[in-house]
Amino acid sequence: MPQHKSNVKRMRTSALARLRNRQDRSRCRSVEKHVTEARTQTDARARLSEVFSVLDGMAAKGVLHANTVARRKSRLTNMVSKLPA
Repeated sequence: MPQHKSNVKRMRTSALARLRNRQDRSRCRSVEKHVTEARTQTDARARLSEVFSVLDGMAAKGVLHANTVARRKSRLTNMVSKLPA
């Protein structure tokens, strides 16, 4: 257990941040799954903008690294372009 008052506060804030980050990552995975499970290209493209918005938000908050977000967006775009129209 922490010995200083500031460390006690830091533990509380870290716990809240960890919970928030976990929820954000879970939401990110969920919206990515909506795109990967789409059967047609038009359906997937409609959902792609939502995924990009969520991913950009994760990068802005620092939950995910910017390069990770760019890689995921690229892979999703390539996957959508290979779907049947």
